[in-house]
Amino acid sequence: MEYRIIVVNGHVEVLDRTGRFLFSADTEQEAQQDLRELFA
Repeated sequence: MEYRIIVVNGHVEVLDRTGRFLFSADTEQEAQQDLRELFA
């Protein structure tokens, strides 16, 4: 799955390839970990 991680007001948001919101996290590292768990 393709995704983007963007910084918004001090936290990060993960979006799919069409720009649809998937989830947010406190840090990019947390988002990466959540993605690994989600698609494992």
